[in-house]
Amino acid sequence: RWYTLSEQKNMPRILNKYSLDLVHFPHFNVPLFYRGDFVVTIHDLILLDFPTKRATTLGSVKYAIKNLAYKKVIKSAVKRAKKVITVSEYTKKRLVERFNLDEDKIIVTYEACDKVESSESGMMDRDVLKIHRINKPYLLYVGNAYPHKNLESLLKVFKSLREKGLDYQLVLVGKKDYFYQRLQNLARDLGVFGSRDVVFYGYATEKELADLYRNASLYIFPSFIEGFGLPPLEAMSYGLPVVASKASCLPEILGKAAEYFNPSNEKDMGSKILKVLDNAILQEKMIGRGLEQVRKYSWERCARETLDVYEKLDH
Repeated sequence: RWYTLSEQKNMPRILNKYSLDLVHFPHFNVPLFYRGDFVVTIHDLILLDFPTKRATTLGSVKYAIKNLAYKKVIKSAVKRAKKVITVSEYTKKRLVERFNLDEDKIIVTYEACDKVESSESGMMDRDVLKIHRINKPYLLYVGNAYPHKNLESLLKVFKSLREKGLDYQLVLVGKKDYFYQRLQNLARDLGVFGSRDVVFYGYATEKELADLYRNASLYIFPSFIEGFGLPPLEAMSYGLPVVASKASCLPEILGKAAEYFNPSNEKDMGSKILKVLDNAILQEKMIGRGLEQVRKYSWERCARETLDVYEKLDH
């Protein structure tokens, strides 16, 4: 299993069977005792830059042990790697600052988004709408509900906008877990949990997700910190205006295609949401810019740049 003592103990033995020239670990959990040449991809430093006990279901002691182990493993990985691959210039900068790495050791290979399967009409199945009680124009968020996603603030902002007369729903899409359950409890406390207000959609199939993107009025992404920020880029690929946090890598990845707000300022978040919803001309401009922004990213380019890392190390 990932992130276990068994992984740390047994992976080196398994890898050493094959006399490997180079291993690419696509995540930070490189075995401490593996001594072969390797490349590691570090997607983000959220656990270091946004530490909080609210991001775990573990008790205080287990959380402290887990956090200490994470710090040791990631530091060892980036120090011993032949090259470190990451997914944004923002994360590269944080790696240099946090671990005192040489900038030349870190290679940025941007991710990309692929449109997922959707219905030909672009209209959602009426039964799906009925089951999930989506019966108004809606704002959309897709992703998990970890604390750094800042969804508590989004709920409070949405409540404020509803009280001012905003006749929209907020649809939150993500697998229902402990963190979404906690958010659902907050929605109840705020009085916005129900068919007229916040819809906790839960897990969505690829087809459902595509249709949710296609039929939303606005995509909202209030996160405090990201490594790349794929969901808002995915939303742009479906012609959806995006209002996003002006934090971490998001301005770098989304460019001039999004409308930004301070994630620590709920008033600013609300005003930017209204600014876009109330201006059809601005929405059209944002949609066009979003489609252009998406075309800047390519999985093929990401693959070629990754292969280039391997080949240069082979010389």
